[in-house]
Amino acid sequence: MPKICRENVPEAVLRHLYLRLKQRQFEVDQLVMFAGWLDQGVDVPEGKWFKRFPGIIVCGEGELVTTFLLPSQLPMGKEIT
Repeated sequence: MPKICRENVPEAVLRHLYLRLKQRQFEVDQLVMFAGWLDQGVDVPEGKWFKRFPGIIVCGEGELVTTFLLPSQLPMGKEIT
């Protein structure tokens, strides 16, 4: 199983993630939780996946984080616990 890519992320992906963070105005504490989770070096599935936090849903595909959703939005893929 791959680990989330934290280096050499495509610029288009970074721009998309930045835009979602800005548009959806997530609380800083949610981003801190996400960063702490990333620091654990978790394994993610090859296909689509998502991880729920209290105020944000992080979605990805394989080693890339692909978007951030609000808790009221419906994620696709395998949930990571």
